[in-house]
Amino acid sequence: MNKLKMLAIAALGLLSLPVCASDLTSQLDQFFKARNGQNSGTVTVTVKTPQAQWPSCEHPQFSLPGNARRWGLISVAANCGHNRRYIQVEVQVTGDYVVAARQITRNTAVTAGDITIKKGRLDKLPARTAVSPDEVIGAISLRDIIAGQPVNMMMVRQPWRVKAGQNVMVTASGEGFTVTSEGRAMNNAAATQSVRVRMHSGQIVSGKVNDDGKILISL
Repeated sequence: MNKLKMLAIAALGLLSLPVCASDLTSQLDQFFKARNGQNSGTVTVTVKTPQAQWPSCEHPQFSLPGNARRWGLISVAANCGHNRRYIQVEVQVTGDYVVAARQITRNTAVTAGDITIKKGRLDKLPARTAVSPDEVIGAISLRDIIAGQPVNMMMVRQPWRVKAGQNVMVTASGEGFTVTSEGRAMNNAAATQSVRVRMHSGQIVSGKVNDDGKILISL
């Protein structure tokens, strides 16, 4: 085998090797720091997948499903052209989270005095723990929340902007036209949620609730 051919084979072998540990960890650090904004300085990423299963290109493109957690154990898609591999990582983040300052009674609106902020390991908390007061102030508690308990978004709902049986204004809009009429809501809905409306004609339509309680339909 001539020398040139041997060099070519060696080069191809190098191309198929996984990216080195420090490079991949550094790239994943940057990827998750960008996702965690104000807490980026506290992000630590540990790769759990064996190195033999890592992507082979120098700069893989990372992606996550839309409903992926921001921290904890996460599966990351690493794309090298048309080749995709999934890497298991553990993302540790320290930051602020919301806890009950006093007992919050079921079916009551959460006020600023009901909550306080603590700092700790976010990846050790249940998924969907609130990290900002704005997420829960004004929301309705779905259960009793005891003092000192982290407030989870599954424990609250946004207040109803429209209630079943309420008369509502429905605005349907399309290219070059807008039509407004009145109907009766058939279900409860918060702002941005879907609601079914029975129009005075008997027709049932579906639309989104806006912030002022009007129902918007795009045609």
